[in-house]
Amino acid sequence: TRSALQNAASIAGLFLTTEAVIADKPEKEPAGGGMGGGGGMGGMGGGMDF
Repeated sequence: TRSALQNAASIAGLFLTTEAVIADKPEKEPAGGGMGGGGGMGGMGGGMDF
């Protein structure tokens, strides 16, 4: 049914977002390091759209 498909897509998106957040964990820089880049997860909205 449509509801089951929407739930499956929502869970799949949540897993992908979780994996991306874990993979993008920033590493600590040594003391005196320059300004870090403004990188991150720009553009990714919330996961649970109902």
